[in-house]
Formats: sequence, C-alpha cells, structure tokens
Amino acid sequence: MHPRIRRSAARRAVLGVPHLDEGAAVTQKEKNVMTERKEHAERSIGYHADPEATAHELMNASLQWLQYARGLTGLLADLIHEADVVDCQRMALGLEAIGALTRMGVECTAQAHVRLCWEQVGNTSATDR
Repeated sequence: MHPRIRRSAARRAVLGVPHLDEGAAVTQKEKNVMTERKEHAERSIGYHADPEATAHELMNASLQWLQYARGLTGLLADLIHEADVVDCQRMALGLEAIGALTRMGVECTAQAHVRLCWEQVGNTSATDR
C-alpha cells in the first residue's frame, strides 16, 4: 500500500470518519464525536525534535516537511483540475494534511531558530568570561 494512502486511512480513523459514502446520513452525535476527535488530533499534532539535533539538521527537516506539503498541494490541484465532481470530505482531509505538514515545518524552523539563539547566547557568554 502506498504511504500516502496509509496516512490518509489512518487520518480518517483518527478523525472518526466512518465512511466516505456521500449519500449516508450522519447523526448529530456522530458529528460531535468527529469534532471532538478532530480537535484532539489537532492538539496532539506537533513536531518533537531530537534534543541532540543541530539547528542545521532541524532546518533540513523543516524543508523536508514543507516539500511534502508542496507535493500534496500539487497533487490536490491536479486532482481538482481532472475531476468532474469534487468530493468535499476527501478535499477537506487533503487540505488538513497540508496544514499539518506546514505546521510541522514551521515548528521545526522555530526550534532551529531557538537553538541558533541559544548557541549565540552561549558563545557571547563564553567570550565575556
């Protein structure tokens, strides 16, 4: 199975989407459960970097996450151009995935920036002694 498909299936399982049948009715209780699971998933998503990673390694990881987001954006754009009908649930999942990948890239960049600042502080305090 293709990795993107596995991630998509896992994402649907996390969000509690019981099916992708457009004609199926979703009760208010199912909507509440899906909303709660989605909010939990959004709170728990984060990039936890290796504490031993250098700022350079973190920037490389950040570029990698952002390239994944860029690739998924291109894939979704191609699918929309070629599709006669757009499946809104699948499109929403794809857009959420792009958001998650972008957020992880930004968090990784922020951690790299913090490490660079700490290195600068460490270097200036070492020269002051």
